[in-house]
Amino acid sequence: MQFTAVIEKSQSGWFVGQIEEVPAVLSQGRTLEELKENLADALQLVFEANRESIQANYLGKTVFKELVVLPQ
Repeated sequence: MQFTAVIEKSQSGWFVGQIEEVPAVLSQGRTLEELKENLADALQLVFEANRESIQANYLGKTVFKELVVLPQ
């Protein structure tokens, strides 16, 4: 999967970023590399939290999962 990071450099010199496709994912870093690593970690945490929330919503229900692939 690929995502787009929207990045700005703050007046204090830190890089601050957000994932365009998942606006809830925000982070910062002293360097661009650190910011990208922090964004990847934040994205994983959001995915895990969403997965847990969905599992709780469907607890005890008969469901099936289907892979969805977006066209390029």
